[in-house]
Amino acid sequence: MSDLENAYKYCENVTRLHAKSFYFAAKFLPKHKQRPVYPIYAFCRHVDDEIDEISDGDETAAIKAVEKWRSNLQEIYEGKLNAEQSITDTGQAAVFITWHDLLKTYKIPLALPLDLVQGVLMDTSIKRYETFDELYVYCYRVASTVGLMSSEILGYSDKGALRFAEAMGIGMQLTNILRDVKEDAERGRIYLPQEDLRKFDVSEEQITANRFDENFARMMRFQVERAREYYRQGERGIGLLEKDSRFTVLMAARIYAKILDEIERLGYNVFTRRAHTSKMQKLLSIPKIWLQTYRF
Repeated sequence: MSDLENAYKYCENVTRLHAKSFYFAAKFLPKHKQRPVYPIYAFCRHVDDEIDEISDGDETAAIKAVEKWRSNLQEIYEGKLNAEQSITDTGQAAVFITWHDLLKTYKIPLALPLDLVQGVLMDTSIKRYETFDELYVYCYRVASTVGLMSSEILGYSDKGALRFAEAMGIGMQLTNILRDVKEDAERGRIYLPQEDLRKFDVSEEQITANRFDENFARMMRFQVERAREYYRQGERGIGLLEKDSRFTVLMAARIYAKILDEIERLGYNVFTRRAHTSKMQKLLSIPKIWLQTYRF
């Protein structure tokens, strides 16, 4: 197996291990579209992990590591970097070897991965969001950019598809935030807008203490409906995608949105158990989603 094939296989394995729902949905893409979406996810995952795996509060080292990813990416776009020869970290080398290859075929604007890096870096300086508008910027950078990059591989008939991809990304990131309220609070981060906490009389102390009550449930119900509205907006763009990509996108969206259903089944108490979808739920959803794809 060539170095390039090994690099693509590495990116696929990263996706399979860390993004099970995305990987499951991507398997329904034609082979020539499957291969290039994995490096996009692998890049996002590695950059995000640099911040999430901060040890002993050493944010300076994490920021430096992320900045290195950014500078290497820019050099790949400029044709100045030979990843095989210049990068000693095997994982990072694999990611950039595949990016160098996929950029030969797909015109992914450099601004998109740079925006994603900027979003990841926000976690080192911003621990609270006063308004939803502020949170939207974060969600766009860390999630919508992924959908926009992927759209260049999935293919679309009208650039209007991109604003729907942006909305889908917002819905997915809001889902992450609602699922991970407990874990994020343990890291000192509360993504839920402060204006919403005040509106529903939920305190930060309550969240950090994992104290559930009716106020918290009402606030979460409001957030779940907001996320669902972005999924609804996002689905309106599926008909603008190339036909062989539509099922995968609808599948990915519907599977991820099921996390919101699980949050509801928990009575919105995300402190007791982390909401997730099982492989059986994914398998059982295939026929219905397959049929619904034809309405686009």
